[in-house]
Amino acid sequence: MPQARLIDLTRLASRLGLGAMTGIDRVEYAWARHLSGLDRPLFGLIRTRLGFALLNAAGIAGLLDRAAGLCPVGPVDLTSRLIWRRNPARGRAEADVRRLSMARASVLGLPRLLARVGVGFSYFNLGHSNLTPPVMRAVKAAQGCVTVLLHDTIPLDHPEFTRAGIPAVFGRKLGAVSHYADLVIHTTQAARRASEAQMQRLGRVPPAMVANLGVTVAPSLPGDLPPGIDLDQPFVLALGTIEPRKNLELLCDVWDGASALPRLCIVGHRGWADPALFARLSALPGVEMLGPLSDGAVGALMDRAVALVFPTLAEGFGLPPLEAAARGLPVICSDLAVLHELLHDFPVYLNPRDVYSWRQAIQTLAQDGAQQTEPGQAAHRPRIDPPLWEDHFNAVLSLGL
Repeated sequence: MPQARLIDLTRLASRLGLGAMTGIDRVEYAWARHLSGLDRPLFGLIRTRLGFALLNAAGIAGLLDRAAGLCPVGPVDLTSRLIWRRNPARGRAEADVRRLSMARASVLGLPRLLARVGVGFSYFNLGHSNLTPPVMRAVKAAQGCVTVLLHDTIPLDHPEFTRAGIPAVFGRKLGAVSHYADLVIHTTQAARRASEAQMQRLGRVPPAMVANLGVTVAPSLPGDLPPGIDLDQPFVLALGTIEPRKNLELLCDVWDGASALPRLCIVGHRGWADPALFARLSALPGVEMLGPLSDGAVGALMDRAVALVFPTLAEGFGLPPLEAAARGLPVICSDLAVLHELLHDFPVYLNPRDVYSWRQAIQTLAQDGAQQTEPGQAAHRPRIDPPLWEDHFNAVLSLGL
């Protein structure tokens, strides 16, 4: 029998029941879905408040159905009622994890739990959870091979964009990667350069490769949009979690007092940010905060928007502009090396601090592209061929993992 694979699904499990998946959630989901279709034994590892849960193939399938919204998250159980009283969504998620698991163990019992996977398995950590010495040592004790997808090192490169304490936590995670990883997957050359510079300071740079993440062009489903969204009036789209490094302050400055701009529609979860930013976004005329939406709803917005604006200050990859460019939606984005690497000459690149240039570029696109936002016209817009998940998986798994 071929050696098993073990995929860490802690990040994905923690997001069950919270609406549309975010970027890293989507990566864990895509990997789990792909590995589930291959002819190697597959197990899933999830850390909960009480320890670790091990899922077999059927348990992973159930988790993926819940993550995709194909199956509702189940009710809270007594254990979750006691330990997650202030977070019922997380309580329901962990209750489902227990129902789906084939075995569970405390932190101290992790080596014994992993023995059920078999000796010499391949462990895939794709979401930055459980990058700790105890987990890495338990995998190594079972002669497992550790593969880590390192999305970026932004908490260390730009600590000003993270919450207090996060750089230290991430630094410990990167230390575990530096010490234990057998292979590190980077999503871009730019991210690899930044990450390896950080690991060089830690004393070991593991073997590595670059494999772009796949971009899936979702169908356009206007029926998934919330009521009241007007697709007939011009609008510009911003997509992504609202947090400091996404630089929505710039968009506030662009729209503040501007009378000749189309509406700005912001789609994404409310992350951590100064409450004053949320208040300002909510109060600005012409700015609509739509919250997280389904892929089909986002597709419908992209097919009718004037442009996607992406004024980010730091990225390891950059899914929103790639998704937009794959649909032919014009992109205005920050002048960052990682975005040049992925998008080449498709976008308009601007200084992410220059309010005037962003306002001018948006006005120009609004004037030049109004006719392209009419129903049926999106199919005729220039577009790029995005990276494919198939190529990503083939590049990594061709190494025999």
